[in-house]
Amino acid sequence: MSGHSKWHNIQAKKGKADAARGKIFTKLGRELLIAVKQGGPDPAGNSKLKDVIAKCKAANMPNDTINNAIKKASGEGSNAVYEEITYEGYGPNGVAVIVEASTDNRNRTAADVRHVFDKAGGNLGTNGCVAYLFSKKGVIVIEKTSTNIDEEELMMMALEAGAEDFDILDEVYEITAEPSNFTEVREKLESAGLTFLEAEVQMIPSTTIALDEQAQEKMERLIEKLEDLDDVMNVYHNAEMQEE
Repeated sequence: MSGHSKWHNIQAKKGKADAARGKIFTKLGRELLIAVKQGGPDPAGNSKLKDVIAKCKAANMPNDTINNAIKKASGEGSNAVYEEITYEGYGPNGVAVIVEASTDNRNRTAADVRHVFDKAGGNLGTNGCVAYLFSKKGVIVIEKTSTNIDEEELMMMALEAGAEDFDILDEVYEITAEPSNFTEVREKLESAGLTFLEAEVQMIPSTTIALDEQAQEKMERLIEKLEDLDDVMNVYHNAEMQEE
């Protein structure tokens, strides 16, 4: 649930992500709850919920689990209240880090996030200290082997739907769009029968910082510890992580 998009970074994490699937589903369940609380349980009238459902499906969350989470969130017994908070800070070699969290206890989450930064040799900064280095983009990743649609046809389909970029990488296509166009692009591709490895709005860095092996190990530990926190939903950074 992190990184700065490009497929080799996603791929490097795949094994860990698979091992942590239960934790990922728990966090996605919380995202569903927040979306339902904000806009109601009907995806047709709640675009945020629609986008979270797409994110859940990209993570292979079963439909029954998604539907049960929505029912639970809209039920009378659901009185959990979460607020969404963003933290900014620095990792090894001045790497910029953005942490998105949802919490029912702001003080606990802030203390937990600060503790992880301190232990990893980084430091938690003030709001706005690194946000200017990132821009919000809708990102859709499609595995090449999952579709028979011709590359050029798929690119035209995405661009005509409002995507701003279409990258052809080794194993995948990566489509980016402005957040305001993301839902429309995703729905157009879904209606063509396409499935996604990833479909969500992310924080994409404008520049990256190369790390040596030692700094990369520290950075990986920082990301792992942050993602282990129950309240942390996403971690974004501008480190240029090398493939192993």
